[in-house]
Amino acid sequence: MNTKKVAEYIINWLKEYATNAKANGFVLGVSGGIDSALTSTLCARTGLPTLCVEMPIHQAESQVSRAEEHIKQLKERFSNVSEARVNLTSTFEDFKNVLPEVEMSTKLDLSLANTRARLRMTTLYYFAGLHGLLVAGTGNKVEDFGVGFYTKYGDGGVDLSPIADLMKSEVYDLAAYLEVSSSIQKAQPTDGLFGDSRTDEDQIGASYDELEWAMQMQDENKTADEFSGREKSVFKIYNHLNSINQHKMMPIPICKIPKEFL
Repeated sequence: MNTKKVAEYIINWLKEYATNAKANGFVLGVSGGIDSALTSTLCARTGLPTLCVEMPIHQAESQVSRAEEHIKQLKERFSNVSEARVNLTSTFEDFKNVLPEVEMSTKLDLSLANTRARLRMTTLYYFAGLHGLLVAGTGNKVEDFGVGFYTKYGDGGVDLSPIADLMKSEVYDLAAYLEVSSSIQKAQPTDGLFGDSRTDEDQIGASYDELEWAMQMQDENKTADEFSGREKSVFKIYNHLNSINQHKMMPIPICKIPKEFL
């Protein structure tokens, strides 16, 4: 990948899209992870107002410190970057308190995790509406179009997706080129939605390098029977997640009424 040309292309694409949309700039959530760090840096490089919002909900201190470090670095490098911090922990707890009581389960755990992401989406659109900004998505290609590793109408609820055509490895390459802080580049990827130390790999069952490989194999129309051992396991994990998460990747189905009924 020609990192210089890719970076320039995305920056110009962002600037052109915002201009055509008559938007003032961009707003996005900064989590302390590589994807949001790269996206915010690309947005900042457009020269347009870029609002970085930190939205902790029972967040690990390491994630908070990385996010704060990144925002501080961006503000030092780019005068068009501003920040906001909205601690949503009490909002999340208040929401839980008004829900009907149910027994603890994996489904409840996941539902509450997705609720965190949707509270953050609502917060970003508050700022977007207030300042005439576009909500920039931070999902990469493997997450958005491979395994669907994001929350529908949570971090998937955005106005535009500048890095959604980049594999995770390409995200790292571009982040290094754009001088994203080393602490973020070295951190284990995590969605931070469960309030514990689990990583993306813990949840998915495969690393991003493995998922990229599986995505390429699927594009080449390979089947699980062509592999063995770990490769076969990874390929099955990828295909399973790609299949069950198609509802996130496809347009919302519309019930089209036959003309003769109208």
